[in-house]
Parts: sequence; C-alpha cells; structure tokens
Amino acid sequence: MLAYGLVLFLLALCQPTHALKCVMYLTGQHDVVPELSLVSDVTHVALAFMRSSIFNTKDNTSNWPLFTTVSEVRPKFPVGTAIIVAIGGWGDTQGFSQAALTDESRKLFAENIRRMVEDTGADGVDVDWEYPGGNGEDYKQVTNSEKAWEVEAYPKLLEEIRKALGPEKVITAAVPGLRRDMIAFTKETIPKISPSIDFFNVMTYDLMNRRDTVTKHHTGLQLSIDSINAYLENGMPSEKLNLGFAYYVKWFKTAKSHAAECAAQPVGCKAALMEDPSTGADLGQAGAFSWHDQIPSELATSFERARSGGEYDTVGGGYYFWDSEENIFWSWDTPEAIQKKFPAIVDEKKLGGVFAWGLGEDAPDFTHLKATVASLQQYVPNRPEGQGDEAEGRGKDEL
Repeated sequence: MLAYGLVLFLLALCQPTHALKCVMYLTGQHDVVPELSLVSDVTHVALAFMRSSIFNTKDNTSNWPLFTTVSEVRPKFPVGTAIIVAIGGWGDTQGFSQAALTDESRKLFAENIRRMVEDTGADGVDVDWEYPGGNGEDYKQVTNSEKAWEVEAYPKLLEEIRKALGPEKVITAAVPGLRRDMIAFTKETIPKISPSIDFFNVMTYDLMNRRDTVTKHHTGLQLSIDSINAYLENGMPSEKLNLGFAYYVKWFKTAKSHAAECAAQPVGCKAALMEDPSTGADLGQAGAFSWHDQIPSELATSFERARSGGEYDTVGGGYYFWDSEENIFWSWDTPEAIQKKFPAIVDEKKLGGVFAWGLGEDAPDFTHLKATVASLQQYVPNRPEGQGDEAEGRGKDEL
C-alpha cells in the first residue's frame, strides 16, 4: 500500500502543473518531437489526421490508418499528457456531412469513434470539421445554402460522440478563427455545442488566406482578439477557449498595379487574385512553409529579405515584410510576437490555454515552442525546485 502511494506521488510530480492547457498538434508531415524537457508543459497532443470517412462504414473495421500510433507517441511526452486523435482537417468535409445527416448516421459515426479510441488506446478525439455550415475547401462546388442544415446537425453529432465516449474521454474541436467562417457558432448553437466539448482550439492563424483581397497578418494579435471576442460574444465560456499559434510562415503575391500603394501601406494593400472565382481553385499566388521545411528555391531570396527587413506592426500586432522587388507580402510570428499574445489575449480574456499547429513544424530549433513554454511557465504555481532538471535528464535518457 505504501509503495502504491509512492507511485501516485511520483506520477503527480511528472504531471504538468500549470493552470493553462498546452495543446500541440503532431502532424504526419512533420513527425518530430524534441527532447522531453521542451515538452514538459504540454498537456495534450493531437495526432493529425485520421480521415472522417472511415467512421461512416458498417464493416466493423479495426484498421485505423494514422501516420503513427498512440503507443509510439506516448513515451515522448510527460506522464499524464493526453494523446488524442484529430479527425478531419482542411478539405475533409464530405465524411462529416455524411455522418451528421441522420440520427442513424450520427450514432454509427460516434460508435466507430468509440471503437477507434478503445482499439488505439487514445485518450479522446479532436473533431476538426472545417467547417460545418459551409465555407470549407469545397464552398464553390457545394454552396453554403446546400449545407445550411449542418448548423443544427453539428451539435447533435457532437452530442452522440460524447454519449459514445462517456464523460472521462477528452473531446475537443478545432473551430474557425474568422467570423465569416463561424456559420455554425452562433448565440443559438453554442449553448448546444459547448456541453459536449472539453475545450475549443480557435484557429487564430490563416486569418489571411487566398480568399482575401487585401493583405493582413495571418496570425495577428488584433485579428486574434477579434476571433476570441466573437466566441465570447456568442456565449462560449472563456476557460474553454484555446488561442492558436502558427509555427509556420505564409506569403501572398500583391497586385503589381498597386505597388505604390503597397509601398506606402504594406498592411491593407491590394492582393493578387489568389483563387479561381468559379471553382475556388488555388491559383498559386499564395503559400506557406514551416520552419522545418526547406524554403522553396523560388522564394528563398525574397524570404531572406523578409527575415532581415521584417518588422512588427505595433497597431495590428504581427510581424511582416513587403518585398517590393517581387511583390510578395510575408506574414509570420516571431517568438517575441507569440509572447506578446499571452498578456494581451490569454491573460486579458482569461482563456483556458493555447495550442499550436504544429509541434514538428518548429523543428529543428523549436524557438517558437520555447517562447510558448517560457510564457506558460509564468502561470506555473509552485513548480517544485529541480523539476525541470529532472525532466531534462529523463528526456535525454529516453529519446
């Protein structure tokens, strides 16, 4: 009995002790985890992605395709870190639509999720439907009016998942950061959605994308505040909201005919046409890459200018650079820009935590992760002396 009590005590010491949640998406594109000391404050890891369509079948499959396994990932993080499976992602809308359609389809979807969680040993799921009600990747092929029914069906689908998994498993949802995409998140629907979900990862990144016509910070401070305010205004409890960080860079072509205006005012200048007006297809006038990616050769010179000449916008709250030689607007967060968001948003709005897309995207130096952790640790009450050193030693031994 004494030995059992000692085990519980040691497990408690290994658990992250800060008040804020820290969620990291781990992706198949960048399946890289740093040493344990750098992830000692991570409370949840979301493995991205498992396709939504596989949960609509009745063949009782036990094949759950994912780029890794829960058992492989779990030892790379502190004891007690929840490992959950993220379902969906950008462009994966059809499977969710099929699942949400009827009572029977919702129950099937939820039951298959329950079996997947049981089979994989996951601690729960992240529902990443982008987006219920429309404005997803297929918004030109399937109009928002054709998806209007999903607004009422979405809470019902989440409710079925909660019933299937029970109260102990974690259920989270990735939700849009732009007001124009919050079609299913209204004052009427949020009270129906919130009871089924432990917390919401608000995607306060890609706030400029190829549907925009003028430049703005893709993960800017003021735009992020507006995202959070939209959910608060509609009744979402602040402690259930996590602020999203982008561990990657975005670029956008600007209109050559408006170069003079862009030179005078880079933020808010005319962007080039970035998507096909009829099909919504990407016209190749915008893009992104992570810190772990090799910089595309055709962008390397421009990005070098951006890194040496970029500046922080003290009004909008974002790091940016406009390249007058190639008419490219660059938008990204430095570690310092991330740290500014803690007092201005996380603390000011009393949020429940933060998350990032994604952990491996910040390799090999993990400078944005370090900035996130440094700010998180300001919220750690009574961290035992030497706990960080213990974690560092454990990480070197295990990894």
